[in-house]
Amino acid sequence: MNLKDILAVSGMSGLYRFVSQGRNGVIIEGLVDKKRINASASARVSALEDIAIYTEDKELPLKEVLRRIYQKENAGATAIDPKSPNDKLKKYFEEIVPDYDHDKVYASDIKKVLIWYNLLLSQNMIDLDEDLKEEEKTEEIKEEEKQ
Repeated sequence: MNLKDILAVSGMSGLYRFVSQGRNGVIIEGLVDKKRINASASARVSALEDIAIYTEDKELPLKEVLRRIYQKENAGATAIDPKSPNDKLKKYFEEIVPDYDHDKVYASDIKKVLIWYNLLLSQNMIDLDEDLKEEEKTEEIKEEEKQ
């Protein structure tokens, strides 16, 4: 699952794919509707790869959180509706990330993660086999560098 070119834009719902750098910002394409728009330079654009969830002692990359949800749900959509009451969302998320920081991770953050997961899953963008291959390549490169 390559999250480098998948973007979240503050104030805009959904996820977007990076298309190109424009004069006044970046050109992005909606994952669902495939419409291209310009996100201005003043818009807060974040690559999913750069997002992490606070835990008690470190930050857990979003990719790992998505992987845990995927495994818990047996490659299916989330069992809980992202619009569920906050206490149910927190209880569900605690099963995924038991040591998440309850003071820094809000219910709105959990909702976003669940919505993003379901969206990426619907677009066939969550592939654990691909991740395993990437990790194996990285380990091979590290071994070669040691020699």
